[in-house]
Amino acid sequence: MASDSRRNTGYTDNSRQVVFVGIPAFNVERSIAMVVVQAKTHCDQIVVCDDGSTDQTRQIAESLGCKVVRHEKNQGYGAAIRTLMDTARGGGADILVTVDGDGQHNPKEIEALIDPIRRGEADMVIGTRLALRDADANIPRFRSMGIKAITKIVAGLSQQKVTDAQSGFRAYGRRALDSIHPGERGMGASTEILLEAKANNLRIVEVPSEIKYSKETRSTLNPAYHFTDVVGSTIKVASLRHPLLVFGLPGAIFLITSLVFGIWALDIFAKEGRLVTNLTLISVGGAIIGTILV
Repeated sequence: MASDSRRNTGYTDNSRQVVFVGIPAFNVERSIAMVVVQAKTHCDQIVVCDDGSTDQTRQIAESLGCKVVRHEKNQGYGAAIRTLMDTARGGGADILVTVDGDGQHNPKEIEALIDPIRRGEADMVIGTRLALRDADANIPRFRSMGIKAITKIVAGLSQQKVTDAQSGFRAYGRRALDSIHPGERGMGASTEILLEAKANNLRIVEVPSEIKYSKETRSTLNPAYHFTDVVGSTIKVASLRHPLLVFGLPGAIFLITSLVFGIWALDIFAKEGRLVTNLTLISVGGAIIGTILV
C-alpha cells in the first residue's frame, strides 16, 4: 500500500520491518476516512476490524484500500484487537500499531510510537495521554479519574510502571505479537494485554501522545459500566496468573480480622459471661471468607 506514498512523504524504513496499522472500528463512518488517510503513509498495510458496524464504515475503509475483517455481530473492543493481532501475525507484520477509528489519536505520531521497537529498546510501546503538559485539561474529568484509577490497579497487579493502562494507541513488536493473545472481549483487554506482557517478560516503553476528544470520540459506554468492566476483567485475569496475590492477601486479612474479633468476643464472655452477637458473627464470617479465599 505504502511503497509509492512513502517515497513521496520521505518515509524511510532502515530496518525493513513490515508495519501494519490496525483499526478497531464500530460505526465510525464520520472519522474512519481521515484516520486511514493520515495513517497510510506510515505503514505497509492497514487492517480495519469492522466490529459489526451498521453504517458505512466497512465500505469506506474498503474504498480506501484497507483490508477489512468483519465481525457479523458487535463482539467488543477486545475481540477486535485480537482479530487485528491475529491478522497482523498471519500477514507477516513485524510491528502492529493500533489506532482507534474515532479520530482521537494522531496517526502522524506513529513514527515516534514505533521508534523504540525499531531501535530494539522495546517489545511494546504505549502512547500515553498523561505525559504532556496540561494533559488533564484535554481529557474529560471522569474519564481522567477512571484512567488514573485503573492504571494504579494494573500497576499494582502487574508491577508495570505505566501511566496510561487504557490507551488504545499502541505498537507491538514481533515478540509481543507472538506471545500476546487477549481473551477478554470488552475494554478489559487493554489491561489484560499488560498482564500478559508482564508474564512474558516483554519490555514496555511509553511515549507522549496527543489526544483529541469530540462528539465523535465520546464513548457510548456508561462510564460506571466501563470502569467496572475493566476492573472486573483485570482482577479476573490477575487472579488466574497470581492467585496468591489476588486471593491470598485478602484471605489473610479476613482471617486476622476473624482472630481479633474472636479474641475480643471470648474476652468479654470470660469476664461478663455473655456472648456479643455482633463480634461473634464478624469473627465467624471472617473465618469462613478467609478460609475460602486462602
